Amino acid sequence: MRVQAIGLMSGTSLDGLDICFAAFEKKESWSFQILKAETLPYPKNWEERLRNSIHLSSEELLELHSEYGFYLGRKVREFIDRHHLENIDLIASHGHTVFHQPEKKFTLQIGDGRAVKIETGLPVIYDFRSQDVLMDGNGAPLVPIGDELLFPEYDACLNLGGFSNISLKKNGRRIAFDIAPVNIVLNRLAQKFNKNFDENGDLARKGRIHNELLAKLNSLDFYSRPHPKSLGIEWCNESVFPLLEEIKTEDAIATFTEHVAQQISNVINLNHLQNVLCTGGGSYNTCLIEKIREKTEFGIIIPERGIIDYKEALIFAFMGVLRMNNEINVLASATGSTADHSSGIIA
Repeated sequence: MRVQAIGLMSGTSLDGLDICFAAFEKKESWSFQILKAETLPYPKNWEERLRNSIHLSSEELLELHSEYGFYLGRKVREFIDRHHLENIDLIASHGHTVFHQPEKKFTLQIGDGRAVKIETGLPVIYDFRSQDVLMDGNGAPLVPIGDELLFPEYDACLNLGGFSNISLKKNGRRIAFDIAPVNIVLNRLAQKFNKNFDENGDLARKGRIHNELLAKLNSLDFYSRPHPKSLGIEWCNESVFPLLEEIKTEDAIATFTEHVAQQISNVINLNHLQNVLCTGGGSYNTCLIEKIREKTEFGIIIPERGIIDYKEALIFAFMGVLRMNNEINVLASATGSTADHSSGIIA
């Protein structure tokens, strides 16, 4: 069975919209091929609207939900036309996360999949997280199903995006959890220097690590909680950003980079992980990668650029394929929900 699907991913750090067109084939096991992929930076007005969406009234948020869905649909249609793509079986859209409070039984990813379908004329699967939250799960991380079936040769898969998360096999079960914020914090700090992000970790290298702040960050209650667990921007606003205002920005960047490296290396060392596939935008932060490697005994593997940049969009495309076949695409061992399930609304 060969299926061709487009996956859409908009991360919390607002780097842009990832679009990945991939082919999936199942024989004895699943295999994949990335056929075309792009990251489309958001125009300034869309970046600001998505960043401020958490502050909107209910009516404004509903309007944005529809409007962003049509925006996604137009961008996909342009992507298809630009690359003369054919034989597309489905589109799987993650949407853009506004709220994520699983303890209160809700999570919200805007970008109405029905609008994407209207714009493209193709079947669309969307809203992958809500069902898991209703089933007592964290609604995150969802990519472990792809790690399990598409990247089984690695001990663990580490993603360094807006937040860092990891998935690994333990006692025969795939577990996964968020580790710490990464680019959601570092990008905001870099913007104070009129930069979109800390390229190569150059700003972190210039700053001084503030040990008192580092101790406060490491003692935040999230890190001592058992998994499964997940993070949202609300937690950063409440627990992280106020601490970082206490010192100079370059020192805050240096200290937070060290904090992230410590939290990630703690997880790798505790679980004796030997070959860890590292993807996401943070993989290009050479300062952060060097720090993790210094603190861990075994190998952090940085793959080719297509996997670094598009692994999440690839896996959401794959989740859409599984959903269309009504196969399990969310693992309870990763999210903490009451059972494995097939999640996503089909338009």
